Amino acid sequence: MPVSGEVRVTVVGNPDNRRVRLFVEAAVGAGLPRPAVLPWRGLLTGAAPPPAGTLVRVDSPGEDAEVDRLLRGATEPARHGEIVGMAAAHAGLRRALDRLASGGATLLNQPADIVAMCDKRRCHGVLDAAGVPVPAALGEVTGYAGLRAAMRRAGWTRVFVKPAHGSSASGVLALAADGSRVLATTSVERDGGRLFNSLRVRRYTDETEVAEIVDRLAPDGLHVERWLPKAGLADRVVDLRVVVVAGRPTHAVVRAGRGPITNLHLGNARGDLAAVRAAAGPANWAAAMATCARAAACFPDTLHVGVDLMFLVGWNRHAVAEVNAFGDLLPGVLADGRDTYATQVHTLLAGWLPAGGRPASGTAGRSPVAGPGGGAEREAACAT
Repeated sequence: MPVSGEVRVTVVGNPDNRRVRLFVEAAVGAGLPRPAVLPWRGLLTGAAPPPAGTLVRVDSPGEDAEVDRLLRGATEPARHGEIVGMAAAHAGLRRALDRLASGGATLLNQPADIVAMCDKRRCHGVLDAAGVPVPAALGEVTGYAGLRAAMRRAGWTRVFVKPAHGSSASGVLALAADGSRVLATTSVERDGGRLFNSLRVRRYTDETEVAEIVDRLAPDGLHVERWLPKAGLADRVVDLRVVVVAGRPTHAVVRAGRGPITNLHLGNARGDLAAVRAAAGPANWAAAMATCARAAACFPDTLHVGVDLMFLVGWNRHAVAEVNAFGDLLPGVLADGRDTYATQVHTLLAGWLPAGGRPASGTAGRSPVAGPGGGAEREAACAT
């Protein structure tokens, strides 16, 4: 494939973050000029946005306390792991992305898409309207009493309670409630009237404690979904993170846990993708990957998304739990010999651009990424 010296990418990100490093390495490895990095701190404190003619990748603003403070408009940084100001951070993200777009650059992930995906209520509505299978959701919930009342009206005894603007399971509760008996499984830790993320999943059975957590999260917005029973392998339940690039599922990781929250950073394990595919069977697997493509098609001018997909008990049905704007960090997962970042660079060099953009390498149109192949142990190709 010819490499054009005209393909220059600027990454908006936190310079020391491994997401930025991995994308830069992928671009340089493909023969492109080393991407410039516009730090989130700079964008949030007055740095000029990239001008027209620049390709811009927007990466996660997370894992930087000062960026979080600036997004929230707070005077002091949050304490490590503190769950605070999520709605304010989302509003700050929206303003920053509007400013980024004002420079006229070609954005590889669209501000409106990022804003939607970072609001679980809005993203759920977009997916549902497009016919993507998603768990049923309750309407607006403003506190624990309202949550329990809404569950009774719906006839549900098990729900997932998610902060509308959270990520990485921040503030998520898997709640089973029947009468006065409650069990909330969550990584939330209470400390001196504040809430924190913990790397240890806890179980709360005291309804007063559960109510306090929900009531503290509610002012920033909640999204509440029916708890669907996930399929399992051996003694673990499983779900998938599927990365979709230019409309095609390319990489997947199985997340396997002994409890309902499967995020890998909470001590869960990477599962066996081949075993999941075998358990689902070819037809169910193909249908699930088609659903991931349909979910990504809700954001057609964004180069990549990360889809959280769950097969339900019996493997014959599936649903999308979330779509993630910054869900492409799958270290060590290869498809056609490329990780998620190299696949995105390859796709850009094949001519992909958002609608209205000019082809990056002088070719016309939008070419799909080459089909993933291989079969090596570390490869996780998942295209249908």
